[in-house]
Amino acid sequence: MSGGGNTAYGRTSFQRSKAHFTDRITADGRDGWPVEAGRYRLVVSRACPWASRAVISRRLLGLEDALPMAITDPIQDDRSWRFSLDPGGRDPVLGIRFLSEAYDKRESDYPGGVSVPAIVDVPSGRLVTNDYQRITLDLATEWTALHREGAPDLYPPALRDEIDAVTADVYEDVNNGVYRAGFATGQEEYEGACTRLFRRLELLSERLADRRYLVGETITEADIRLFTTLVRFDAVYHGHFKCNRWKLTENQVLWAYARDLYQTPGFGDTVNFDHIKRHYYQVHSGINPTGIVPLGPDLSGWLTPHRREELGGRPFGDGTPPGPVPGPEVVPERGRP
Repeated sequence: MSGGGNTAYGRTSFQRSKAHFTDRITADGRDGWPVEAGRYRLVVSRACPWASRAVISRRLLGLEDALPMAITDPIQDDRSWRFSLDPGGRDPVLGIRFLSEAYDKRESDYPGGVSVPAIVDVPSGRLVTNDYQRITLDLATEWTALHREGAPDLYPPALRDEIDAVTADVYEDVNNGVYRAGFATGQEEYEGACTRLFRRLELLSERLADRRYLVGETITEADIRLFTTLVRFDAVYHGHFKCNRWKLTENQVLWAYARDLYQTPGFGDTVNFDHIKRHYYQVHSGINPTGIVPLGPDLSGWLTPHRREELGGRPFGDGTPPGPVPGPEVVPERGRP
C-alpha cells in the first residue's frame, strides 16, 4: 500500500486509519519536539500521494536545508519502505535500511504498518510523527521562522475554515475515494465509491471553472491536496483502480487546472511518474498479479499551455516562486514528461 496512514481491506469496506504517531514539531516545542534546522529528516516516497503533499509544501516554503529529505525506493517489501536507492542500501544520515527501524526505536509493537510521510529525529533515530494530515499544516504555520524569503502563505488564517471544509470533501471522496474504489471487494462497494469520486470531481470542476485556485486568489493547502491525486489519475487510478468513467485529460477544467499547478515551480518538479507507476502496479499484487507496468499514458500533455492565468490569481501571493531544485533532489529524466 501507499503511505499516509494504515489501511485495511478485505470483506468489509476499505478503511484508512488515523496516524498512530501524532506528536507535533512546533515553534514552542510543546510536544517535546521544537522546530530546529537540521534536527529532523523527512522520509518520503515519491510514489505516495500523502507523502507528496509534504514534498511540495517543503519545496514551496523553502525548507530544503532546514528539513533534509530521504527518498525511499518506490517498491516496498514485507520489511517496509526501504532505502535501497542510497549507496549500500542505507540512508546516509540515519544509517538504516528500512524506515521500520525508526518506528521500532520509537515504540515496539505499534499498531498497523509503516507509512510515509514520516519525520525522524536524527540525533535519536526515533520516529517523531507520521501524521500525514497534520505535517503540512505545521510546515506552513509552525516552521515560519525557517521559511525562505518570499515563501507563500499556504494556510492563511482568514481562509482556514474554507480550506478545511474543501479539503475534508476532497479527502473523503477524492484522495481516499480512489482507494475505496481500487480496493473494493464487491460490486456495490466499488460503484458507490466510484460514483462519489466522479460526483465530487464534477463539483470541483464547476468550482474551478471561473477561479484559478480552490480557495482564494493564491495557492493554498487545498490545491496541494487535490493536485497529488489528480497528477496520478490517468497514470494509475483510471486503469489500476478502475476509476474510469473518464480520464483527467477528458475534463477540460480539471486538466487545465492540474497542468497549471504542474507547471508551477514546486509542483511538477517534485513528481516522479516512474516511481508512481512502478509502485502501484508492482506492489499491489492483489490487483495486478502479473506486476506488469503499462507503457502509457503519454505524459507530454503535462507541458502544454493551460491558459489558466487568464482567470487571474497570483500563485504565490505577495511572495515569489521557489528557486531551482537542489541537485540531489532533481527528478531523473525517466520520471518526467
